[in-house]
This record gives sequence, C-alpha cells and structure tokens, in this order.
Amino acid sequence: MEFSKEINAVFDSEHIKALLNLKYTANFLNALGNKELEEYQISTAQYNILRILRGAKKAITMKLVKERMIEKSPNTTRLTDKLCEKGLIKRVRCDKDRRAVYVSITDNGLQLLEQITFELTPKQMRNLTMDEALQLNKILDKIRT
Repeated sequence: MEFSKEINAVFDSEHIKALLNLKYTANFLNALGNKELEEYQISTAQYNILRILRGAKKAITMKLVKERMIEKSPNTTRLTDKLCEKGLIKRVRCDKDRRAVYVSITDNGLQLLEQITFELTPKQMRNLTMDEALQLNKILDKIRT
C-alpha cells in the first residue's frame, strides 16, 4: 500500500514523506527480522553482533563491534551480556589494558548462525527488480554522503 494512505497522512513535502517512509520501512523490515529470530531467542541487534564476530574470525574489542553495527545501539554491553549468558560469545579483558574488553564468537554461536535462515525479509526484497535494488542502493548511499 502507498505510504501516505497506509498511515493516513499528508506531508509538507516529498522530501519529508521520503524520510518518514524510509524510517517506516526500516521499522517494518526490522520487525520482520525480529519475528524470524524469535524462535532462536535473539534480537536483530544480537544477530548483528554474532555476524560481526563471525566475520572478524578472532576476538575484537567492544569498541570495534559498536563501530561495525548496522543498527547503532547504546546498550551494546547489555546485548553482549545476554549473548554471553547464552554461551554464544565470550568476553575477555585485555591483560595490558584492563579497560579494553575483547569479545569473540563461540562454537555454539557459530552453530546458531548456521541454523538461522531468513525467509520473510528476503521475500519482501524480491519485490524489487535487480535494477530497482541497484537504484535503491545508490539512493541510500547518496543520502548518507
């Protein structure tokens, strides 16, 4: 459904409409992702942390995890605490600098990532042609420059 009809709103400009539509769509896709992750008892932010750690292939600092997160979160420490409690990641303090905390993914975390398959979110994205996806990526990159 067209955005302005879906939320029953009129906008001052197409730029404002586009901004709000982008946020609305991001929330929609995030909700789909969270729904798919429910059975694994992790959030999209926790999934993001696991993917970052898998990609790092070694222990990295919490600071680096925060920098690499797609969805910036002020409570990254709390998110990693929950992942530690579940045995999906491990945390180690640096011997040389006690303030630095390193995190890495465990075998259990890697196994969990292997089990997770997204169906709803990619299905929504298949509504776009390849050219539309390329155009969307260019537009989103342009917004951030």
